[in-house]
Parts: sequence; C-alpha cells; structure tokens
Amino acid sequence: MARTGSRLRATLVLGASALALSGCIKTGNLDWDFRSGGGDTSTAARQATAAAPQPDANGIISYPDYQMATARRGETVAAMAARLGVGADGLAQKNALRPTDPLREGEMLILPARVSAMPQPATVGGGGPIDITSIATTALDEAGPTTAAPAAAAKPVSGQPLTHRVARGETAFTIARTYNVSAKALADWNQLGPDMGVREGQTLIIPIATEAAPAPEPEPTPPGAGSPTPEPPSAKKPLPDEKTEAAGTKPKATPPSPDLGAEASAASAAKMTMPAQGKIIRGYDAKKNQGIDIAAAAGSSVKAAEAGTVTVISADTNGKGIVIIRHAGDLLTVYVGVNGMTVKKGAKVARGQEIGKVAAGDPAFLHFEVRNTSKQSFDPVGYLQ
Repeated sequence: MARTGSRLRATLVLGASALALSGCIKTGNLDWDFRSGGGDTSTAARQATAAAPQPDANGIISYPDYQMATARRGETVAAMAARLGVGADGLAQKNALRPTDPLREGEMLILPARVSAMPQPATVGGGGPIDITSIATTALDEAGPTTAAPAAAAKPVSGQPLTHRVARGETAFTIARTYNVSAKALADWNQLGPDMGVREGQTLIIPIATEAAPAPEPEPTPPGAGSPTPEPPSAKKPLPDEKTEAAGTKPKATPPSPDLGAEASAASAAKMTMPAQGKIIRGYDAKKNQGIDIAAAAGSSVKAAEAGTVTVISADTNGKGIVIIRHAGDLLTVYVGVNGMTVKKGAKVARGQEIGKVAAGDPAFLHFEVRNTSKQSFDPVGYLQ
C-alpha cells in the first residue's frame, strides 16, 4: 500500500513538472540561455534587437545584397526552386543541400540569384555598402582547398543584417553569443525549429541590434593582488662588489659597428608595397574587418603588393572586381573593389605591377587583405612599407 502511494505521488510530481514546462513554452517564458533563478542576466547581457522581418506573399525577404526564402509545407529544395524560378542545383549548392532534400515548413534558404519579390512594408532594409569581408572569404574558396576559418562577428551596417554560414560544431547558442544577440532573436529571425537545430553550411541572418549591450561588470581582483611584495634575497645577503676598470683603460676588442643602412634596406625589401595610393580609413580588426580599407581616387591604379601568381578573378554582386594573388611563403593578398583588370587568372605579376583600377564608390576605396592558405588573416599594415 505504501509503495502504491509513493508511485502515485511520483506520477503527480512528474505531471506537474510537464505542465509547468509546457506553460513556459506556450507563454514564451522559456529560459533560452538555460539560466534560471533570480540571478538570470541573459537579457541584460545581450543586445536588444529589432523585430524579425516578415516575408512577402512568395515567402521572400529581400535585402540589397541577398534574398532569403521560406519553405512551404511539404516542399523539397527542387520544389521551392521551381516555385521561385531558380535553378534547383544552384539553390541546393548555395545551402549545402541536395535538390531532393525535404524542407521543414518555414525553413529559410538563401537564394543563389535575385528573384522578383512582392512589396513588404515590414521588411527591414535599405541601401548600404556590401559586407566586403564575406565577399572576400567567398572568393578565397576559388583559390584552392583551404581549412575553414572561424566565424567572425561584425556590426550590421545601413539596416542590412549580416549573414553567417554555419561551421561544423556550431549551434544556435554559440552563434548568438558570437554576435552578442539572444538565441531567441536568432531563432525568430531565421524561423528555426523547436529544437533550435542548425546544420553545417546553413546560412543564417543575424538580428539587427537596436542598442548597444551594457558595459560589462568590473572584473574581480585576481587572487594575491594587493599582497605585500616578498623581500628579495639580496636584502639578507649583499650582492658582490662590482668589478670596475680604471678610467682610460683601452677595451680589449671593439666590436664592429653594424651596417644599419644595409639592414634597413633588407627590411624594406621584405615589405610589401602599398596596393593603392591613399589614406587608410578603416583599420584591421580580426573580428570586424579582416583587412584594411584604403581611400583612393576612382580610376587610380591598383598594384600588386608583391610578386606572385593570380589565382582568382571574380566580382561581387555590385560588379566590383576581386583579385587574389598567391605569393611565396603560402601568403595570399586579396584586393576587393577593382575595375578594369589588366591581368588574367594564372598570370605572373611583379611587385608593384598594375592589376586594375579603383572602382567608383561613395567613397571610392580599395579593401586589402593578407591571409595564408588556411584563410587566417593578418594585419596588412605589418606587411606594408
């Protein structure tokens, strides 16, 4: 009888727990960051974001540089492609899928080509500069097999959200923390399923922050800080007397003076030359800008920073050219914003040789990167004269 009563109480407790969890999900009170109790700081630690954009009647969300489309119930990749008038193979390849793969209702795919979209007043958009780092990284894929680079967080500009291609091992929660937004906002903007699942190669749009995150709390004093400095051994045992030589004593041997001029010339020869004449208007940042932007007059020369072989000739969606040159030592230089190219893929170029002209823009500038063949970026200023 006592055992029956225990089982009944356990059943009631489990039932109450299930009802409580169900209520959290239905009312939107689920703790997305898995922090419960009075010490929950997940909301304060994440930037406030704008409301998720709404697709038009065709399920399309349009931005100046890309479009996303939402799947309908029962659609496959091929069925969505036929509905939108794009190639099934292109749509599948763009999203790391196969044409026959089924899609979850509401699942969002990035389109390989622009399609006609119906007006949607609720969509967040607007003109603005392209995400150059994303374009340069895509072009680097054409240079040959490389190791995937870690994701880099960047601040959205001009009302257009950034896109993030999911790498192996990433989750919705790790991606949300990378961009300092809440996992719930990331799920809302990308119509993720109840399990918050993402797949390798999937493209996500990053919610636009409406205000900056609060300043972090001051770090606690590390252990031992403020402790008295230990007494040095010399305080107990005096140091030996210093041996000195009488004034006027000639040194045994005078070492030869180094040839500073020759060393400077050798160091200068190892440096790369500036790819464009102008002022650096945006510096290198490993997370936000994996290169530098050089303001230069439209139509002015773009030169090879070092001798090498042209491995990529490409262009972004606005027609601005991309050139990638491979150099000795497994280094690559990337030039974005080039028009009137004077070299072809596979061509050998000399240091300082003109490879094209600076494309027109407002302002006109050249984006320049230095990377290795594993796509790791470096501050170009350290390589330039």
